Amino acid sequence: MTYRIDNLQYANWSEKIFRQMREGGVDAVHVTISYHENFRETVLNFEQWNRWFEQFPDLIFHGQWGSDVRKARETGRTAIFFGFQNPSPIEDDIDLVEILHKLGARFMQLTYNNQSLLATGCYEADDSGITRMGKQVIKEMNRVGLVIDMSHSADRSTIEAAEISERPITITHANLHSWQPALRNKRDDVVRAVTENGGMMGFSMYPHHLKDKSNCTVESFCEMIARAAETFGAEHFGLGSDLCQDQPDSIVEWMRVGRWSKEIDYGEGSAAAPGFPPQPDWFKDNRDFGNIENGLRKIGFSESETAGIMGNNWLRFYDENFGPQQI
Repeated sequence: MTYRIDNLQYANWSEKIFRQMREGGVDAVHVTISYHENFRETVLNFEQWNRWFEQFPDLIFHGQWGSDVRKARETGRTAIFFGFQNPSPIEDDIDLVEILHKLGARFMQLTYNNQSLLATGCYEADDSGITRMGKQVIKEMNRVGLVIDMSHSADRSTIEAAEISERPITITHANLHSWQPALRNKRDDVVRAVTENGGMMGFSMYPHHLKDKSNCTVESFCEMIARAAETFGAEHFGLGSDLCQDQPDSIVEWMRVGRWSKEIDYGEGSAAAPGFPPQPDWFKDNRDFGNIENGLRKIGFSESETAGIMGNNWLRFYDENFGPQQI
């Protein structure tokens, strides 16, 4: 059986998008519920999602365990898993790691693009690696089952996180730097450090991280996946689309800047095009996952490998890493 899991989206959530998830047969989506919010603001986002679960119980429900992906398939719904793109929800309080996991969070990035209390972001000139607090937070995240995500982290910090963590870590949404050079795409030594320790990486359809940007072809995208699978093992890869559907430009500004700057940080965009670039025509929304699945088969992946990349590899990872550490 092939499960479909997208391990990163930050859409402008609506009934339309939830219905598109169902039309696309998407069993589970990891959604960002915090970029720069503090603990209390993040709790408000949990509350909003609870209201959506009440409003659309025939379409979505809160996923917490791998078994919820199977439940989603059995009941014709999509399981929604929560994650943070920044450690800001734990503020400077390590005890909030367990609280947030109990509320339902399952992924947390140690950095966004900047230096955090835990590690260095990929936009910083100097990467000092995992901090003193970062080492303690990694240990606590391991203990409770909050998965470490290094998607926006710098190279040294990511490699150190993989080495320090006693459980596998993730890069939920990025691509190979050798295929498309970008600050957030990952060099081979980074991917190797994550995968050698049992970790997972999700490939992104965010145009700034695609070869030829919005004009990237599904064939080129699948060729990159094939190269990664050949080098590091297909079992370590899945999808993390980074789909930001229906978001206004003001949200792009919030994502890139938060509260830390008075100036607009265009990130990997440009001043001429500060908003979201157009999605490639083969992946515009949740109804298009079949185009990737067909592309993987066409390029030579076996049925089991294709199923793994479309979601089964993430499901295995969920099963093994969302619960408390086994002692």
